Amino acid sequence: MAGRSGRISDEDIALVRERSPIADVVGEHIQLRNAGGGNLKGLCPFHDEKSPSFNVTPARGYYYCFGCAEGGDVITFVRKIENLTFTEAVERLAQRAGIQLRYEQGGYVPGREQGERLRLIEAHRAAAEFYAERLSSPDAAPGRRFLSERGFERADAEHFGVGHAPNEWEALARHLMARGFTSQELIKGGLAREGRRGPVDRFRGRLIWPIRDITGDVIGFGARKLLDSDDGPKYLNTPESPIYHKSSVLYGVDLAKREIAKRSQAVIVEGYTDVMACHLAGVPTAVATCGTSFGEDHIKVLRRLLLDQAEFRGEVIFTFDGDSAGQKAALRAFQDEQKFVTQTFVAVQPDGLDPCDLRVKQGDAAVRDLIAGREPLFAFAIRSTLSRYDLDTNEGRLAALDAAAPVVASIKDPGLRKTYVVDLDRWLGFMDEGFVIQRVQQVVGRTQEGGRAPGRQQGRQQGAHGAAPARSAPVRQEPLDPAVRLEAEALKLAVQRPALLGPEFDALGAATFTLPEHVVLYEVIVAAGGTAAGGPGGREWVDRLLEQADAGTSGGTGIDLRSLVTRFAVEAVRADVNVEERYGAAVLAKIQEVAVGRAVTQVKSRLQRLNPVEEQQEYNRLFGELVALEQQRRVLRERASGA
Repeated sequence: MAGRSGRISDEDIALVRERSPIADVVGEHIQLRNAGGGNLKGLCPFHDEKSPSFNVTPARGYYYCFGCAEGGDVITFVRKIENLTFTEAVERLAQRAGIQLRYEQGGYVPGREQGERLRLIEAHRAAAEFYAERLSSPDAAPGRRFLSERGFERADAEHFGVGHAPNEWEALARHLMARGFTSQELIKGGLAREGRRGPVDRFRGRLIWPIRDITGDVIGFGARKLLDSDDGPKYLNTPESPIYHKSSVLYGVDLAKREIAKRSQAVIVEGYTDVMACHLAGVPTAVATCGTSFGEDHIKVLRRLLLDQAEFRGEVIFTFDGDSAGQKAALRAFQDEQKFVTQTFVAVQPDGLDPCDLRVKQGDAAVRDLIAGREPLFAFAIRSTLSRYDLDTNEGRLAALDAAAPVVASIKDPGLRKTYVVDLDRWLGFMDEGFVIQRVQQVVGRTQEGGRAPGRQQGRQQGAHGAAPARSAPVRQEPLDPAVRLEAEALKLAVQRPALLGPEFDALGAATFTLPEHVVLYEVIVAAGGTAAGGPGGREWVDRLLEQADAGTSGGTGIDLRSLVTRFAVEAVRADVNVEERYGAAVLAKIQEVAVGRAVTQVKSRLQRLNPVEEQQEYNRLFGELVALEQQRRVLRERASGA
């Protein structure tokens, strides 16, 4: 594939923005819900938070997080969420929208015509097609037999994109290099490795599952051994690459994300065939990790899909084999339980069958019953601990209590901890809650004295399962001063609906505003031509303000002008859309009334300092000014109330 140097044409960039609705693009990564006023809201993908502060305004094409101050348009979002350059983000969106980009000569494009990520994505897409086609070849018979024995038909394999890697050294490498991909790209993407005479295929003679990211792009593969002559591990996965990071990848998330959001449920299984079995059995919320244990980055992905917050409504269900290894995996999951706000459960089949084997032996209904029979993760962790001891002896029960006490003590919600103390006493058969409570409290005391940071903040009812926000996140507090809130409303209207304010806003003057950020935003608006030039507002007006922000200065205040403009373009106006026109007039009148009120206070203060006899002329002038200001304030007050 020959490369061309040049910059993407401005017309194509504008077309990419137009055909990439921000709500759709953002919605591929996080769950968005209606926040009123034409806004959507979700959990921020750029910092950990317990309640949603990430806002999207589809009408203007911008997003802004009021927790960490990240904001921008759809290209900015893709750049940040996928760690791309501007050119790569535009190319990524163009590919998504089916737009053929044109490159102007003479510009600078980092690397080659297409960014590295896009090239690797295309290589993986071509590889997935290659593997899928080979599943019907004669040498793929062991792979087809493997699928059939596990209850999967040809249509199931096609749905999940399952394929077969030929038992040849260079079959895929030759195919991709003939398509224009370089050996360096194949090696960097993990599709091949360096051989003596060039790249050799990483996967050979194996059944292949394409691993997709949340948007549906193939970013890696999982490969299952089929041949006895293969001396490699049973499962082999793509290595870390610029597009594949196993700590945050969940197999099946592209197929499950909408059902996860819809049902507020995520089911964590252990393997690719388990995901397939669950989806086919009527559990379409199943996902699996890829060659690594379930960890914090996986949690972040699921929290954003679940809109995991303090309402405590959703479910995360872990399924594990019933053997000791499965129990250890469940106990590891228990350590991560505190990072969720939603409820966590464990579903373990007593006979040790995983979802795939369970479906083969007992049918689809058995898989659904397995998930429906889930057990709270706390209860499972405690009972798993007790199962290691002989509870028929006093010595065994006391040892089991001491072993389970740290598990109970780690429950930070006092009410929930007390409930499990009661359960623990019942399971052990002491019939002495006071004794069990004392034992658990001793463990809690030792933990606190040891200075160990608790796994979660105090109290589920405060939504404290979520990870603490990043320290650097500038949490924006709602201003308490009514006058400051009024300023903010006027500025929001000026950015979002300038026609409602018109020249009267432009004539206010920067001195009308008190907060430094309000002053500089007003100056940006005026410098862009004022609200009189903003027309009905929308995307073009916000873009114009952003251009002015880029050209302007924050006056040494350290204020990020672009972030400021984006924030006011996204933050919801307090009025209902049906009364916005009257609301705009009222806001203008009120903000002028406040400004006049400040002038009245100043004149009164000066009058207090004058001697009406010795400084009669100045006194009379100021008194006349005061009368005029009071009259003006009265008129403005009437306009504000009548608007």
